[in-house]
Amino acid sequence: MFYSYTIYLFLGIIQNRIISLFIIYHFKMNIHEYQAKDILKSYGVRVQEGVVATTPQAALDAARQLNAETGTKWFVIKAQIHAGGRGKGGGIKLAKNYEQVTELSKQILGMQLVTPQTGPEGKKVHKILVAEDVYYPGESEPKEYYLSIMLDRAKGCNVIIASTEGGMDIEAVAHDTPEKIIKEWIDPSVGLQPFQARKIAFAFGLEGNAFKEMVKFLFALYKAYESIDASLFEINPVLKTSDNKILAVDAKVNLDDNSLFRHKELADMRDLAEEDPLEVEASASGLNYVKLDGNVGCMVNGAGLAMATMDIIKLSGGEPANFLDVGGGANAQTVEAGFRIILQDPNVKAILINIFGGIVRCDRVANGVVEAYKKIGDIKVPIIVRLQGTNAEEGAKILGESGLKITPAILLKDAAQRVKEAMA
Repeated sequence: MFYSYTIYLFLGIIQNRIISLFIIYHFKMNIHEYQAKDILKSYGVRVQEGVVATTPQAALDAARQLNAETGTKWFVIKAQIHAGGRGKGGGIKLAKNYEQVTELSKQILGMQLVTPQTGPEGKKVHKILVAEDVYYPGESEPKEYYLSIMLDRAKGCNVIIASTEGGMDIEAVAHDTPEKIIKEWIDPSVGLQPFQARKIAFAFGLEGNAFKEMVKFLFALYKAYESIDASLFEINPVLKTSDNKILAVDAKVNLDDNSLFRHKELADMRDLAEEDPLEVEASASGLNYVKLDGNVGCMVNGAGLAMATMDIIKLSGGEPANFLDVGGGANAQTVEAGFRIILQDPNVKAILINIFGGIVRCDRVANGVVEAYKKIGDIKVPIIVRLQGTNAEEGAKILGESGLKITPAILLKDAAQRVKEAMA
């Protein structure tokens, strides 16, 4: 998962970091760098050329292909995982000949790559991108820039965020030298205007052919962003080569989950091997699930109620183990699927079910809980159930007469207290 600074700018006002992580994750689909570059290239964005490979032999063949097509004699071997900071973890290496291409490919393929964004467990590398060397000598020094595009929900329009400090941790740049962060908001009724693209190119200090190339690059990039319904473009770095070409050396593209029905070819880019197995299983069951690092599993209907539920868990002294929204049409099947997914997490010490009966009836949920409990069998962790809304009394009665080890709660503070007692 990519947690870029551009997203953090938008979410910085949210106090509960767990909630902000959910918002970041839930509305996007990650893709690999090589896939992102293929998309950008199809819209006329100049990119660092590369060929994806899954074996050392394929990597060697890719290097030879690149040499024939671009003339490059050096090659960059890049691990393809859904996380940033790959270079810091040893996932990006420079090969100066074909022998090194094979050697470095063997080192990176199959490695458990640990970066600041993967956590200590890291991610296994199944693919690499063999890319051309674009830092060649020429008439001027290469220069790196930062560009991203995202939706600014507060202003109701897209914003381009740029910086002259490309290739660096943009978080550090924003913290230490905020004056080097440039923002340009795009009026949705007219789109990106020429003066705005020129303004960014001027801010980068470009002139001559490099200036024209940057303006062209920005228009192509923005067209790609809008056309594929992306939720984030982050190009870091954007490179001005020594012969004044502008190209994307790296590319992070996040796609809006809600728009994928319009882009089947993009939906097919999903790499399940890069996702948490429980999240994949939940998706197959039609559940909205995000695994977290806590000890209290929660099952809720509605994102807003889920956020409040996670606050309750934290106030009780616990930590949320997941976000799980069963939706408005919760039934025995969805509740059972939710139970099975939550119980697969060995860190879960208690489960809190918090349902507000608006569209869904509480008695229907209660029946689902009872059926799921009986089907799964011996559930060893405490289960706290809070039902409010339509047919809440009937639901409470069903749970009370079930004979199962389920602790009822009525108010939010009651639920928090029950969780606290269960964790004691």
